[in-house]
Amino acid sequence: MLDWVDYRKALLGRIGEIGRITPDTVKGYQLLSGAGAKTGRLDAKTRELIALAVSVTARCDGCITVHTAEALRHGATHEDIAEALGVAIAINAGAALVYSARVMDAVQAYENA
Repeated sequence: MLDWVDYRKALLGRIGEIGRITPDTVKGYQLLSGAGAKTGRLDAKTRELIALAVSVTARCDGCITVHTAEALRHGATHEDIAEALGVAIAINAGAALVYSARVMDAVQAYENA
């Protein structure tokens, strides 16, 4: 298994390096990333649980390690996290089903061509 704590430290170090080379790129990301939090409509824990579900869907290890640490920091429990991941699993399976229907549509289009 990956050492998530060390990975997060190394990742943030590399992102810092990118920020020194092209600061506007990282500033732009930070602006975008923080925009939703300013509305106050979702609390930090909920935002991090959503971020974890999206991290799984996006298959982003960096996102997983950053948002796991933040979700825990904001009081998410193992049960909260597991429920959020259940949503990601359901959506991914649903997306596979939807795209399977698209394949069948393409098959029919080629058969009718």
